[in-house]
Amino acid sequence: QVQLVESGGGSVQAGGSLRLSCAASGSIFSVNAMGWYRQAPGKQRELVATINSGGNTNYADSVKGRFTISKDNAKNTVTLQMNSLKPGDTAVYYCHLNGRLSSLGYGREYWGQGTQVSVSS
Repeated sequence: QVQLVESGGGSVQAGGSLRLSCAASGSIFSVNAMGWYRQAPGKQRELVATINSGGNTNYADSVKGRFTISKDNAKNTVTLQMNSLKPGDTAVYYCHLNGRLSSLGYGREYWGQGTQVSVSS
């Protein structure tokens, strides 16, 4: 099975930076994509940023120009560099992976436990 472990969350003042990391472990045959989602109090869960096996990235409009997603294929890790943080970025951030456990399987969804990011004004 696959396990995702996030790290790097915390509390910062507006304008500060944080770096979130997610490490995937277990028997992974292939990874289709990895990314980050977040859920703030009173809001729906939303996509923050994703990166697929080809290196193509996708960002929410609200974070473009401030956040950068990157990956290490050999280690199955994904990192989210968050700069110029705003109070509106406050949320629980979840790591996500879509991948296959075998050549015969289909892509399955895996989620981390979540890490809190709090930004104060």
